[in-house]
Amino acid sequence: MTMEKPQVVTRVRRGPAEEKAFSFTRDMLPVQTDFREQAWASYMRQPMPTTQDEPWRRTDIRALKLSQLRLVDGQAHDANSAVPAHLMQPLTDAAHGGEVLLSAAGAKVSLASELSAQGVIFTDLMTAEKQYPQLVAKMAGKTVRPDEGKFAALAGALAHTGVLLYVPRGVEIKQPLHSLLWGSGKLTAQISHILVWVEAGASVTYLHESASNTEDDQSMHAGLVEIHVGENARLNFVELQSWGKHVWNFSHERANVESYGTLDWIFGAIGSRLTKNFTTLELNGHGATGKMSGFYFTDGNQHLDHDTQQNHHAPFTTSDLLFKGALQGESRSVWQGMIYVAKGAVKADGYQANRNLVLSKASRADSIPGLEILADDVRCTHGATVGKMDPTEIFYLNSRGIPKAEAERLIVEGFFDPIMQRIPFEGVRQRFELAIHQKMGNI
Repeated sequence: MTMEKPQVVTRVRRGPAEEKAFSFTRDMLPVQTDFREQAWASYMRQPMPTTQDEPWRRTDIRALKLSQLRLVDGQAHDANSAVPAHLMQPLTDAAHGGEVLLSAAGAKVSLASELSAQGVIFTDLMTAEKQYPQLVAKMAGKTVRPDEGKFAALAGALAHTGVLLYVPRGVEIKQPLHSLLWGSGKLTAQISHILVWVEAGASVTYLHESASNTEDDQSMHAGLVEIHVGENARLNFVELQSWGKHVWNFSHERANVESYGTLDWIFGAIGSRLTKNFTTLELNGHGATGKMSGFYFTDGNQHLDHDTQQNHHAPFTTSDLLFKGALQGESRSVWQGMIYVAKGAVKADGYQANRNLVLSKASRADSIPGLEILADDVRCTHGATVGKMDPTEIFYLNSRGIPKAEAERLIVEGFFDPIMQRIPFEGVRQRFELAIHQKMGNI
């Protein structure tokens, strides 16, 4: 029998001084479950990421005051905890079929009675762990593993808020579901976990937003998103990120799509001081389809880093990614993308493109596409561009009597139009258009 090496135990079990340096301790686990215990052990085992690690080479988090952060709890309610009314307005033409509001004051949940009668579950994470422990155990950690990163493990262990959405086999939900994670307070850590399971033949539209005011000191969000789309199922998933500019945001997100399932995944990122997001699309079944559309607009000293992966594991799978971003001030964006086609995944069709519009001399966009193809008879293409606003376009609009500021805004809106065309929800498009106006100082 081989004995376990002593140094492994030392890495897992840090001393009290080292735990204090990381601010979080094991007794903060909201619920004692095998998954949370394993995630905590993984968190303690893994070092903090640095720019020496390839996925983090362009994102430096040494300025994060991790040791000063405290977990948000129900006692942290303050004047800034009130959720702005406009964030609760429907983002689609139809009224919400269900709503989950997550804030420091607790969770508020509503779900149409006819959906409950069909077996749909849409509730907050803490309620789910109490009322549906077997379902949570079936879903948590099965898509994103705690050992995938320090913050993935942290979120798995200490998530105190989140959402569980379960749609039974064959159920078609016509009214969109909506959840909002509202953060408040400085020097706080908001940790969330979203679980989505859509059974075979089911369909649903789900919109989730993370937002907060801007405070005068740091806060952090660490989150997980785990998605399962069953055979012949369909999920339209919209994620909007409008954190305050004091928030350091870290997330690991992955979706598994089975045979002939379809996922339309829309991202919008306009907030946070720094974001590091890992997003993975796993096309596991024959004929599975995934579409990923991203919008981001940075200013000031914002830093957004999106790391995307499109994995084709089966024949006749299709992925289509388009991310577009504009940058001004001294902000920076990073997009790293990879299309992977496994051996035997013939007739796979993968596309990825990242387009960036740099609006100031001090801003910077890094765009790094990639392909890894192990199968024959596939079609995979990628592209990336970083460009500036064309002065001849501004001159043309000025000559037609359009002021410079308005001309620049029109050019930016035109740049984002291909993304807007991929978004089927007018309310989401309006939210992005409002962000363009605000970022460019028109409001």
